[in-house]
Amino acid sequence: MDQVLQAMRAAGKAVVLPRFRALEVGEVSQKRDFADLVTVADTEAEAMIGALLAQSWPEARVLGEEAVAADPGLRGAMAGPRWQVIVDPVDGTWNFAKGLASFGMIAVAVQDGVARYGLLYDPLCDDWVEVVAGGPARFVQADGRAAQLRVSDVADPAQMCGFIPVGLFEATQKRAAVLAGLAYGRVTSLRCSCHEYRLMAQGHVEFVISGPEPHPWDHAAGVLAVQAAGGVARFLDGGAYDLARRFGVLVVANSEATWARVARDYAALAV
Repeated sequence: MDQVLQAMRAAGKAVVLPRFRALEVGEVSQKRDFADLVTVADTEAEAMIGALLAQSWPEARVLGEEAVAADPGLRGAMAGPRWQVIVDPVDGTWNFAKGLASFGMIAVAVQDGVARYGLLYDPLCDDWVEVVAGGPARFVQADGRAAQLRVSDVADPAQMCGFIPVGLFEATQKRAAVLAGLAYGRVTSLRCSCHEYRLMAQGHVEFVISGPEPHPWDHAAGVLAVQAAGGVARFLDGGAYDLARRFGVLVVANSEATWARVARDYAALAV
């Protein structure tokens, strides 16, 4: 999967980083609402990744978040036959557009609907978390140094940290989510799935909860990495993670015991 990594690194260097804290008027726009933004860096990076992979891995079809925004019918193709590479060219676009350094780039290579390779890339530091299905999750630095990852073993809720995008839920569910979070040490959101899953795979947080629409460009790579690092991932209704599923709240946890407790505490969010 080196072709995916190199395409992401090239787009990060050539397109994403030059636009960070340098966006011009008219280069940021809304999609669904004030918090759902797209920038010229998103669209240009997605196009560049697609062009590079068309040359180096022509058997794979590249499908990105921005392509789906333009043509929602492409969402179903992400679980289609043969190889697909699903990309989020700038994950954490709100942060990126506001000049916050908590953004990343995500790619997941999918074969016949099953994730086979996941990449959570930080273009600012040029390092990444990667995983090949069946192998370990690894943190890799720009110079090639790598370390195998393991999820946290924290079992005391008072010491647990978690992430949940409360703003994506309906009003009554927002209240329920905030109240449920009071049972844990710290529950917040980075507004960036890339770094939330990186932190979890590295053992720094104990759970991640998705919004009601678990987009595969946000979650498929992270789930693969966390599972490889010893964690578990299921929907609140108990269903296994499936990147083709369009609705449902996903709970990713460092252990079965943590998953069961979080699922009980946040049961009001089930859709």
